[in-house]
Amino acid sequence: MRIFIGNAHRELGRNICQHLKVEPGRIDVVRFPDSETKVRIIDDVRGINAYIIQPTCPPVNENLMELLIMVDALRRASAKSITAVIPYFGYARQDRKHEGRVPITAKLVANLIAASGVDRVLCIDLHAAQIQGFFDIMMDHLFALPALMGYLRKLNLEKPIVMAPDVGSMKMADRYAKHLGCGVAVVQKRRISDDTVETGHVIGDVADKDVIITDDMITSAGSMAAAIKTAREHGARTVRAMATHGLFVGNAFERLVEAGPTEVIVTDTVPPQSDVPPELKLHVISTASLIAEAISYIHRNKSISLLFV
Repeated sequence: MRIFIGNAHRELGRNICQHLKVEPGRIDVVRFPDSETKVRIIDDVRGINAYIIQPTCPPVNENLMELLIMVDALRRASAKSITAVIPYFGYARQDRKHEGRVPITAKLVANLIAASGVDRVLCIDLHAAQIQGFFDIMMDHLFALPALMGYLRKLNLEKPIVMAPDVGSMKMADRYAKHLGCGVAVVQKRRISDDTVETGHVIGDVADKDVIITDDMITSAGSMAAAIKTAREHGARTVRAMATHGLFVGNAFERLVEAGPTEVIVTDTVPPQSDVPPELKLHVISTASLIAEAISYIHRNKSISLLFV
């Protein structure tokens, strides 16, 4: 087994290698002056099982192309198998035709990854579960729930309730609620544009409760900020915003600070931001041990369903 780390999130890759007690594979990934990506595998990989750590987070196109080129380099160097570990899968929100004359880009990206020579893909908390079916190769879908639940349990919340910021997040909210042994609430939401939402009623009682708003990602923070404000308006005692992927693009931080959550909880599937406002109380949970264990299970042909809690 050899682990190769792309430029998208080197810190996560190094942490995964530490958990596995292996040294990262030696690889040069550089940019030509015209921005083209150049990859050179330094280690001999003939006949080995190779794993690439490369979330396709912003800049999505750059990181995706780097992943594809790394795969091609390993394949041409005669690696026995190639597993792409993509903690955050970019383009996941373009998973269906919601209007005429638009692509299904998530399927296109799945095809590109398979065509490059990948044998297996490992992702965490896909935006839509059906994306698993977009891959014509082996695909493992992990949940960040074990890592996030470890932190939530330490909080010892007196009156927890899990809130979904919209109907689409209900399944995720229900999973967390079952492990916390509490109820579920959901916000009625209507999307105005890509980064603007309008919230309505709350289904469920959040008054005087410790609300945990769960979602798969926080991007521009429009949905999350609106849900935080709605929970506050309905009498929540504390409000925690929690998501697996903390992208925080555009004015996401400003929106969240204005909404005033008790704290924001995300994982490290994407690189942490350096300009986080201190008043946001951002807490980042590591997924390195979870991913390392999954890689170990895959390498030993052991079912990763043992990691689902």
